[in-house]
Amino acid sequence: MDILLVIMVVGFVLLALIFGFVVFLLSRKKQDDQMQNQSIKELRDSVSGMQIQMMEHLASQINAMRSSLENQSSAVTKEARIFNEGIVQMREALKQVHEKVETVTTFQEIFKSPKLRGNWGEASLEHLLSQYYPKELYELQKMFSSGERADACFKLPDGKLIAIDSKFPLENFSKLNDSQIDSEKESIQKSFISDVKARIDEIATKYILPSENTLDYAIMYVPAEAVYYAIVNPATKTSKDDLISYAWSKKVIISSPNLFYLTLKTIEHWFRDVQVSKQTQEILKRFEKIRKDSEKLGEDFRVLGKHINNAQTAYGTSEKR
Repeated sequence: MDILLVIMVVGFVLLALIFGFVVFLLSRKKQDDQMQNQSIKELRDSVSGMQIQMMEHLASQINAMRSSLENQSSAVTKEARIFNEGIVQMREALKQVHEKVETVTTFQEIFKSPKLRGNWGEASLEHLLSQYYPKELYELQKMFSSGERADACFKLPDGKLIAIDSKFPLENFSKLNDSQIDSEKESIQKSFISDVKARIDEIATKYILPSENTLDYAIMYVPAEAVYYAIVNPATKTSKDDLISYAWSKKVIISSPNLFYLTLKTIEHWFRDVQVSKQTQEILKRFEKIRKDSEKLGEDFRVLGKHINNAQTAYGTSEKR
């Protein structure tokens, strides 16, 4: 009887231990499942948060680019309107100049001295610059390392310069207006064209200096509208007498007092458009990099999720064993 009682007690104890062990295993499995589910939830929340941040960043970049392009478009439209208005004014001014060439020619008797003409041209250029721009945007009597001195340099963004030099080829212009003989006029016209080409060549050689941060272009400023009119509208119309085309081939822009502001604004627009184009390309490159990084991150998370599922399956299989 005593032995049977002992066996029963031992049996109950063993059953209690087995039951407790089973309860412990089930409790542990439940706790592990909860921890695993919590980890998966946190991972998913983290991935979702990162995706939201990336989308917000992309949206911010796109909005910034759109705003910048809209502002640039508005500015270009406004300046184009101003430019067109200036062209109309220029045509009217040239018409008036053409009608008053006789008067202007008489006035030019004052400038028979080359030195006086040079000083007047520089003073005219300085006056125009001071009327349209603050002093920090231009430099007078700019000296280059070559020893050449330009009458002025206009400062563009990024420290770029465009040299401006005043030229006043008056002698043959005056003779051309004084002459009444057609054969003589033809000879003087050729001399006048040669004078202008020489001035263009001089500017192209001396003041287009990319090594000193200048643009590939320079401006030839003609301080007298009548002389400018004779340059752009030569008496002979042969291709060899097309001084504007010749100047362009030498990367020299010819301007006059009435056109000076419009010339500089056009150059500013061109330069700004080039800069905007470069910035747009850079933004697009960044977007492409973000897109590729996003795709790679998504692939990494898919692989990670697959590993987690495999681990969960393996864990479940081991539990069954």
